[in-house]
Amino acid sequence: MKPTLLIAAAASLALLAGCAGKVEPQYPPKDLEGFEESVSLNTAWSERVGSGLGRASYPIAPARDGDAVFAADERGRLMALDADDGDTRWEVDLEVPVSSGLTAVANRVYLGTRNGEVLAIDQRDGEVLWRARVPSEVLAAPQPSQQLLVVQSVDGSVTALDRANGEGRWTYSTTRPALTLRGTGTPMVIDPVTFAGMPNGRLVTLDNRNGQPLWDMRIAVPQGRSDIDRLVDLAAQPVLTPDGRLFVTSYNGRLVALEATQGEVLWERELSSYLTPILVGDFLFTVNEASHVIALDANSGDEIWRNESLEGRRITAPAFADGSLVFGDFEGYLHLIEARSGELTGRTRVDRSGISVRPLTEGRRIHVLADDGSLETLDIQ
Repeated sequence: MKPTLLIAAAASLALLAGCAGKVEPQYPPKDLEGFEESVSLNTAWSERVGSGLGRASYPIAPARDGDAVFAADERGRLMALDADDGDTRWEVDLEVPVSSGLTAVANRVYLGTRNGEVLAIDQRDGEVLWRARVPSEVLAAPQPSQQLLVVQSVDGSVTALDRANGEGRWTYSTTRPALTLRGTGTPMVIDPVTFAGMPNGRLVTLDNRNGQPLWDMRIAVPQGRSDIDRLVDLAAQPVLTPDGRLFVTSYNGRLVALEATQGEVLWERELSSYLTPILVGDFLFTVNEASHVIALDANSGDEIWRNESLEGRRITAPAFADGSLVFGDFEGYLHLIEARSGELTGRTRVDRSGISVRPLTEGRRIHVLADDGSLETLDIQ
């Protein structure tokens, strides 16, 4: 999960936990240059989702399950929309301040709140089926296994809840540094284990039966004299492949490919990122702290291409649609980059309020939620 509004540690101290004030950004945003567009983006429908992400730009990313899109605002307005035409199926007021991304699976929607609650909601009518308490505010989207819902809180703790009724199964806690990025990692959950990145730069693998660590390792080592220099958050979600490889990014650290069972390092690169990468075939696509888009060979870690045209524009984590990587930026533009060549192929402006959460894609369709709550659905032509 992307830490909301974060440029880089030196870019805006106000957006790091416990800090305030503004300084010149380390990576000033580049002006957008013209290019020959090879694809077009046509609006299929648009809708308004309450008041949006709020002043703090909470990472309330929408979710899609089947033919429905679910979206919420920071005040607790939750909507179910038809993915084809945008018609509202239902709309409810949860009466709690929503703060996390949404997860929609198996006829339920899961989300977290600023009050440290987790809610399970019926996809059919918006009824709250259960709510559970976790140690602190939730910014990362809750992650399901067959029986559990795993939630990472801003205090660094990881809690497993019973998906059926919300009862607590176990909680894992670790030491949290004095200063961290505003946000938490999002766990990667499979039935046997949970992989969780911590704000102290460590990756831990937890046994889903009892929450006990099976192994953990340091991904990023704190360096420098100041607390800002020593930020090493694992703020993204690990990416797991079917053949058991795990890709992990860190801020002020490195990108590491691991053998997931024991944590053996397969390859590593010095690369600072707080955004979740995406794997497409043998290509691993990531965005560094400067908003450079980088394509790597997933087998070796070798760099294939790098696009620096969006430097400093605080782009979102990448999504993938119809052969293109899809990003939003701080001025509300949606950018498409051809995945094999790294060339810009399309661009449109969605909303001037900016785009902070990763676009949601399905085939050629892209759902984009802007910071003010404007939800636009576009098709790649």
